[in-house]
Amino acid sequence: MNCLLCHSPYNPIASWRQLLLLEEPDVLCPRCRGTFAVIRGRLCEMCGRLLEEAAPSVCADCLRWQEDEQWGRALVKNRSVYLYNDWMKDVVALWKFRGDYVIVEAFRRPFVQAFRRHFGRDWCIVPIPLSPERLHERGFNQAEALARLLPSPYFPWLSRKHSEKQSKKSRRERLETDNPFFLADHPPLDGKRIVLIDDIYTTGITVRHAARILLEAGAAEVGALTLVRA
Repeated sequence: MNCLLCHSPYNPIASWRQLLLLEEPDVLCPRCRGTFAVIRGRLCEMCGRLLEEAAPSVCADCLRWQEDEQWGRALVKNRSVYLYNDWMKDVVALWKFRGDYVIVEAFRRPFVQAFRRHFGRDWCIVPIPLSPERLHERGFNQAEALARLLPSPYFPWLSRKHSEKQSKKSRRERLETDNPFFLADHPPLDGKRIVLIDDIYTTGITVRHAARILLEAGAAEVGALTLVRA
């Protein structure tokens, strides 16, 4: 078979796990798979940032969030699968901005494992939406593509107004931006635990904006599972 990313032919090595659990072989060759930087080690309890061994359990950025009454309790935690290294930047650009949807299959197994490890079936899955304009521009919602990988159904409870891309704004500008999210049709959220799904966690403002809308509607707590931690 050919690698999903480099398109080189390779022979997947069968494992007992594949035989016993009927798992599909890896869609990536060992070289491409090994170039991803999986987040392992001691993490910030809140945002999932990789920490030095001697560092406090909560990073400086999250301490700043906690000090802000408006934002501090919006998100209970974020967990991410990969670091945003140069390789991942190229893969995300190919997948997200050039519309190569099938690349999401490269993330299936590690993303599902992260969901089961940090969240689980008692959490309702809600992907971060794109505005209709951005969805038309890209052709698909990358957060929804990730949510489709998970073993539980996802719920499109959030909608999004069109605005300038967050990547073009400073942290202060992002904080001062009106919340772009609003509730679409949804059941009562009272007492529900919700995990937001997105591709990249950078400053955390996007998922916190979304979390505040859900908490105001009665959700018990909101976390986030993201593919990449920048």
